[in-house]
Amino acid sequence: MATQRKQRMTIVSFIVVGSAIAVGLVLFALNEGINVFYTPSEVAQGEVPSGQNFRIGGMVKSGSLRSGELQGTEVQFMATDCLVDIPVSYTGVLPDLFREGQGVVADGYIDGNGVFQASQILAKHDENYMPAESVAAMEASGATCDP
Repeated sequence: MATQRKQRMTIVSFIVVGSAIAVGLVLFALNEGINVFYTPSEVAQGEVPSGQNFRIGGMVKSGSLRSGELQGTEVQFMATDCLVDIPVSYTGVLPDLFREGQGVVADGYIDGNGVFQASQILAKHDENYMPAESVAAMEASGATCDP
């Protein structure tokens, strides 16, 4: 009787430990794949984890797009939430819908000079698009936006 109880306890212990390891691995994998979305105001306030990729969202500031005088497919522009402007540099082919005054989400990191080095650019198709976080920040500060 005691041996059956030991055997049952051993099996239950292995199941519990195995389940805990599986849950831990799943949580670790999910944490590694998360790219957090930040507004330019949050980036300027230093809320961004250093040395990690993240997403920045806002509008492409009118008059800030530079591409012709740069080398190859490099593009530079300012991402704004109408409160703060963050310089963005991207090398690659831009989406067809990308233009000044348009909503944009960029994936990348902040370099040592404070420039957001984008590895991917996503353009929003509606010129009235603005991330919800940006709208909330603008309403809180009373700012008006004309990117």
